[in-house]
Amino acid sequence: MKKKSSFRSFLKTIGPGFLLAGAAIGVSHLVQATRAGADYGFILLWVLILACITKYPFLEFGPRYAAGTGDHLVTGYRKLGKIPYRLFSLITVGSMFIIQAAVTIVTAGLSEKLFQMGWSIFTWSFVILGICIALLLIGKYPALDKTMKIIVSLLGLATLTAVFLAFGDGRMENALSQEIPEIWNKAGIAFIISFMGWMPIPLDASVWHSFWTKEKGLENKKRTSIKEAFTDFNIGYFAAAIIGLLFFLMGVLIMFGSGTEFSGNAVAFSAQLIDLYGSSLGSWSKPLIAVAALIAMFSTTLAVTDAFPRVISELFMENKATKKIASKWKIYRFHIFLIPALSLLILYFFTASFTVLVDFATALSFLSAPIIAWFNYKLVTGDHMKQADRPGKPYRIFSLICLFILMIFNVAYLLSIFNIL
Repeated sequence: MKKKSSFRSFLKTIGPGFLLAGAAIGVSHLVQATRAGADYGFILLWVLILACITKYPFLEFGPRYAAGTGDHLVTGYRKLGKIPYRLFSLITVGSMFIIQAAVTIVTAGLSEKLFQMGWSIFTWSFVILGICIALLLIGKYPALDKTMKIIVSLLGLATLTAVFLAFGDGRMENALSQEIPEIWNKAGIAFIISFMGWMPIPLDASVWHSFWTKEKGLENKKRTSIKEAFTDFNIGYFAAAIIGLLFFLMGVLIMFGSGTEFSGNAVAFSAQLIDLYGSSLGSWSKPLIAVAALIAMFSTTLAVTDAFPRVISELFMENKATKKIASKWKIYRFHIFLIPALSLLILYFFTASFTVLVDFATALSFLSAPIIAWFNYKLVTGDHMKQADRPGKPYRIFSLICLFILMIFNVAYLLSIFNIL
């Protein structure tokens, strides 16, 4: 009876990890992982694995900090001092518009592919962001969140099936027999960085995850323990990483060496993505996959539309001596309109080539990753955390090695931009 009670108690604490997986399975998976496999074959498999390994500790530090202190990471950055706090604020403000635009344009492309209304990508983006704002302001996100978890599970199952069938169709031999593309040039390094940027999710998500973990504790009227937060995080993170691998394999097995390249147009790209499933599962699967992919991307867009105004409202209120919920809600409502509006302005100029926009947004996230990683490391290894809740010495060494690797790739990318490498 006691075991059943413990299990039920654990089930109440899990959830933020699933939200992480839902937010992750978007541009990084449907666009970047599939493109990596289709354009470069198996040669970039190590990049996917390395990205998932090197980001792991710094994303895990988000829920760890929230479980250990009861605060989210924005409060933690404030405690680190003015420079870390302002630098994080600058990174957030400098990237949120382009990230919002990147996830929205992919959702818009899938929407036109599915509904075929003849609307432009800009029009679809306007409609999608309008729906997101309405849902968040009237508080209907929880119901959609439950639906999203089911759809993401179906998408993962469909992708696994498609990859399995592709393996049994002789495509592996064909992929292995292709000439290995050059990756150590300016274009190759640029794509590696953009691929790693959001695989399986940008490090900014550690802040979002800390919010979700704190909220889950408030909902349960009991702070989530470090062990519960760690288990919940692993469920979501490894699910996102494995599904990312499946999308990568699908790109390799079905498109690599076929002579077909992914289009830079969002609608055409979406059609090619759906056709990948159709070529393995059969044409009957295309409508189902189109719906699943659209809802997966819509849930990501919705999560981002909610996350950035929430972070901005916390940044504003951290400067206030008295934190009033009403004031925070006003700031949130203002920015939930401002950020999409400025993102639409970006989309107005980048609609023609959405892959350029996606590559820029993902590379921008990767360039800021070592900074956020270092801040997170300082928080969970410093006096802000109880000794018992801090990571052990082997884990700290592993984290520092991961940070060093992230920095090396950043330096290589910057050198390639200035034609030094």
